[in-house]
Amino acid sequence: MHLFDSIIIGIYIITLIYIGFNRTKKSRSSPEEYLLMGRRLSLPGFVASLVATWYGGILGLGENTYLYGIQTWFILAMPYYVFGLIFALFLAKKISLEKFISIPDHFHNYYGNTAGILSALFILVIASPAPYILSLSILLQMFTDISFSWSLILSIVISLSYIWSGGLKSIIRTDIFQFILMYSGFIILLIFCWIEYGSPIDLIDKLPPIHLDPLGGMEPQYILVWFFIAMWTFVDPGFYQRCSAVQSPDTAKKGVLISILFWFVFDILMITTGLYAKVAMEVSSPLYTFPLLGNEILPPIFFGLFLVAILSTIMSTVDSLGFISAITFGRDIMWRIKTSSTIKNEKTVQDSTHFVQQGLFVMGFLALLLAITIPSVVQLWYVTGSIIVPGLLIPFLVTFHNQSNLPKNIIQLMVHPVLVAIVWFIMGNITGGYPLGLEPFYPGLLTSLTIYLLNINYAIRDRT
Repeated sequence: MHLFDSIIIGIYIITLIYIGFNRTKKSRSSPEEYLLMGRRLSLPGFVASLVATWYGGILGLGENTYLYGIQTWFILAMPYYVFGLIFALFLAKKISLEKFISIPDHFHNYYGNTAGILSALFILVIASPAPYILSLSILLQMFTDISFSWSLILSIVISLSYIWSGGLKSIIRTDIFQFILMYSGFIILLIFCWIEYGSPIDLIDKLPPIHLDPLGGMEPQYILVWFFIAMWTFVDPGFYQRCSAVQSPDTAKKGVLISILFWFVFDILMITTGLYAKVAMEVSSPLYTFPLLGNEILPPIFFGLFLVAILSTIMSTVDSLGFISAITFGRDIMWRIKTSSTIKNEKTVQDSTHFVQQGLFVMGFLALLLAITIPSVVQLWYVTGSIIVPGLLIPFLVTFHNQSNLPKNIIQLMVHPVLVAIVWFIMGNITGGYPLGLEPFYPGLLTSLTIYLLNINYAIRDRT
């Protein structure tokens, strides 16, 4: 990097830390203030935060675009618009009205303490910031002489430090700042690509046919798989937290709908620049597509601004998921266990904020171990999503539909789909191919649906 680029990155980090720590003393005045901003989250803060935290895997998105072209939009964008729209229309307002703090809190209130703690263990896995800490450390390694281990540690310390003091308020304030930077950086890159290589329409004649194929050379069922994986949106703890923190239920609904529009704009920016990269250069490691394209075409200062844009997309996700993981471990597991024990012993219980702050240290350490153990962003997404989501999806959604007749066998409904998905995943890795050619997500979800339907059948028979 040029000296000016390094200076810009230094200014970005200093500004980020300043915004994160500034005016946060009142954030610890109560658990609700620390965890949900006292439920005063405004519409602009909601949108900026939800959009900024959605692109933590920006390096993986660049990789897929370089390899498969516009397929990226059909598997990693459009399905999430669909389920995001369903979430906005049917769930956002209800979540806001219920006034719970987290998904495990939701499970605790509907299914009891055991189900609440079990759901927290599941959320702990899918909300791990490990994939994004890994992305951040890869980026640091690429442009500095820092070792992989030290880059991981530095990524965790910077992104989680201000959460200790300011909670959700610090995250929202820094996300607004990073929201502006991420759009600005990719707009800059698109402008320079347009000047250098012609308009996006000119790319049509220069790209390989596979890059203009919506399927990217894959079978149609491959797109269908990603549609099912996008159902993760329904149990995304970040969505739930923002909807719980808003000023009004209407803000939650409008916020998700507006966020979809911003996602669409950023996806167009991201995919178009990824296609320019395919035309402009040969890349041996497609994971580095975006930073290499920036290095290829952008002059000093502008390149620094673009690197800051990539850092912003990743950092905003790391701090958000790091905080959610700390809440899940500290409040939804440790604090719940302590509360249950306190009630039995008739003693007072500590403020949950203290447990969440302790959880930051524990989650940072666990994320570090996970990133070292599975050093692949895509693999971390795949493993956690395919195995855990089937155990949460149906138990969570039915609480919004038929609260008077909730499943009685809730532990089976949560545990068995996950166990089936784990066994399926292990068998696939041992034999070199999944049984019946099905991804682990499918048998897991089918198991959940079967148990739920049997539960309904038994309930009808009992009533008759």
